[in-house]
Order: sequence, then C-alpha cells, then structure tokens
Amino acid sequence: MAFRRVIAAVLAATLMTGGATAAYAAAPASIVAAAPETVGFSAEGLKKLDAHMQGLVDAGHLPGVTTMLVRHGKVVNYEVHGKKGFDGPPMTKDTVFRIYSQTKPVTGVAMMILFEEGKWKLDDPVSKFIPEFASLRVFKGVNADGSFDTVPADRPPTMRELMSHSGGFAYGLVQDNPIDKAYAEKVLGAKSRAEFVQNIAALPLVAQPGARWKYSVSVDIQGLIIEKLTGMSLGDFMAKRIFEPLKMTDTGFWLPASKMDRLASLYLWGPKQNKLIPAEGFMVLDITKPPAMASGGGGLVSTNADYARFAQMLLNGGELDGHRILKPESVKLMRTNALSDTIMSSDPSFSTAKGRGFGLDFAVVLDSAKAGPYGQGTYSWGGAAGTWFWIDPKNDLFFLGMIHILNKQGDPAIKDIDDDSAKLVYDALIDPSK
Repeated sequence: MAFRRVIAAVLAATLMTGGATAAYAAAPASIVAAAPETVGFSAEGLKKLDAHMQGLVDAGHLPGVTTMLVRHGKVVNYEVHGKKGFDGPPMTKDTVFRIYSQTKPVTGVAMMILFEEGKWKLDDPVSKFIPEFASLRVFKGVNADGSFDTVPADRPPTMRELMSHSGGFAYGLVQDNPIDKAYAEKVLGAKSRAEFVQNIAALPLVAQPGARWKYSVSVDIQGLIIEKLTGMSLGDFMAKRIFEPLKMTDTGFWLPASKMDRLASLYLWGPKQNKLIPAEGFMVLDITKPPAMASGGGGLVSTNADYARFAQMLLNGGELDGHRILKPESVKLMRTNALSDTIMSSDPSFSTAKGRGFGLDFAVVLDSAKAGPYGQGTYSWGGAAGTWFWIDPKNDLFFLGMIHILNKQGDPAIKDIDDDSAKLVYDALIDPSK
C-alpha cells in the first residue's frame, strides 16, 4: 500500500536525521506571550484578523468568537470578541465551548498512547477488539421491501482504516443515503455501549474496508476500544494521561455546575428562519453530568487556552512542560497521510486534486498550492459548532478559533471562517525566518 511506503520513508528519514526527537530539540517547553514582530508577524496584519472577527460580531453573524495564534511557543495574538450569547455577558478567555468533533484528535492521541504501549497495531483487524465486527456486510442496494441488499465484507476493517475513516462505517449526521439514515435512527441514539456496537454490527458498511473515505463513527468506536484496553472510562483515561499532565483543567465530557456560567450559548443556523436560533435536539448533548457513554468522536467541552496546550504538545512532538504524552514518531505518524492511492485518486473529500489527505484522526495538507491557504504539512480538524484549529509544523505555529454555531455552513459570511482566518494569518506572517 502507498501508506506503507510513506511510513517507511518517514522512518527512514527519522533514522537519517539522527532520530525524530532531534527534530524537535529546539521546541519550546511552554507557551508564553510575545510581540508579533519577534516571531515574524506583522502587528498591523494581525489587526486585520481581529477586525474580520469583530466585523462578523458587529454584523450579527456571531454573538462572539475567541481566537489564538501561537508561533515558536509564543502567543502573538489572543483575542475575544462579542458575547457568550446575543443577550449574554461578554465573551471571555475562559469561556467554555462544546468542541464536538474537535474531540477526535484527543481520542486519537489517547489511542496512540496505547499504540506506544503495544496494545494494538495498525494492521490489527478491529474485530480483534470488538468481536461483533468479525462478519460485517457491505451495502449493495435497497430491496423492494425496504431491506438492505448486501454482500459479505472481504475482511474486517483494520485499525489503520478505523483511524483514517476508510473502514466503511457511516455516521448519520448527513442523512442523504439509506445507510446514514439508518445510523441516525439506530446508532446515534444508542443508550449503551452494547447497543451502540450491536446496532453498528447489524448495519452494512457503505463500502468494502479500505475502498473509500467516509466520515464516520470510527472515533466513537476508538473510544470504546480505549475503554476495553484500559479497563477505565474514556473520560478517566483522558484525564489521567492527557488532561492532568497538560493542565487542561477545563476540558472533559461534562461541566460542573460551578463552571456552567462560563459556557457559551449554543446556536443553530436555521435555514427557514434565515438566522441563528437557539440550538436544541439530538446534537445538543447533556453536559451537566457524566455521560452514560462518552463520545470519543464529539463529546468534549474545552476552552481556547486548554486546547492550546494540547496543540502545543503536538507541535512540540508530543511533550509540554516536561510531560511527554507521545513520542515524536507517533505524532509524525498521526500527521502522515494514511489513505491508499485508490482512495486518493477517486474520493472527492480527500484527494490529490484538492491537495489534502487524511492521517490518523487528522486531515493533512499534502500540496499547499492546491489546499491553500494552509502551509505544507499542516494538520487539522474542527467541530460541528464551528470550533477549529490547525497546526503548521513547517512554520512552527498553530491557530485556534472557537465559536458556538451549529450548521454554520448556512451563513455565507461564516461558513469559511477557518479558511478566511488562515489566509489572514499567513498574510500577516511577513518574516518566516524569525
């Protein structure tokens, strides 16, 4: 597979350069503040970023937003704009957000901790850990009676495919096909781990394992595997191995009553109303108490400051403030494209035409000229409520943005807020050599 050739090249390069750790030797230990010019940014250029965000607030597209830009471990821009809700108090730097799918990279890091401990391998079948997935079937069509016409899967999906959304599982978030509709009805509403697994096993895959990229419940499945391998709840494992050492004090799967006043109001773009309305429904998780089943794919709440520590750890090659979460080789593996040549040549989501691939729970930029405005090698992900982040290892920087708007794609002014902010950031980077 192309992936194996890529990984072989990565490991060979690591050995040739004296080990991956050496590549991160100059990385800062912690995050401190600095003037933009000291790390190559124009203060005037960053004012355009701030003006853009404030303009979205002033025009009513957002109640509020918070952003952070860090280069060489130094915060060069950290701003809040607007309010926590249209009728709420001002947005603050410690405002809490539901980060939804921005949970996925955290779950991926938890998986890689266990990978380093030898608990699983990339080519292991997922059925090694979830036996119910040993005899999955693949969707072929819909019969006259409404049942699914299926064929047997060639083999169970592998762990590599699980972490790169190429195992054939679906999600149910966009219900434009029979399988996603079935997932919305039977999987997303599962009340227990057992029901979740059983309902997935009973539904067909959308394609043969390894045949296509399909955004899916794969990271929730990863969360269950973490629990099986550790004997701990996902929340407890993340707290012990990630949040506590990184001092991410406001990140977790629920929010204590003492912190609820810091939670940003959640809105939904209503196409019928043509405006933002208070969000409700199945996408609004109850975060007032520990969940019956923590969602490794979308259940965390966090703050900009907390997630910045997570991002800096990754940018440092797995370490922050003397606490090593992952080896540099594992971080590099996560940000290396894991999709096969077949998927890359045919899938519209992640393809050579768009210059983007997908690693282990991260999207990755393979060709910045096609995937602009992001730098070569940038890896990223975001959440359903509009939170986003990206890490550019070449320029040793990362950017975080947090809003609280579901279905932001409905508003042309904010649907590309991540790309728009990236362009403004790179426009302001006037001396990359600093």
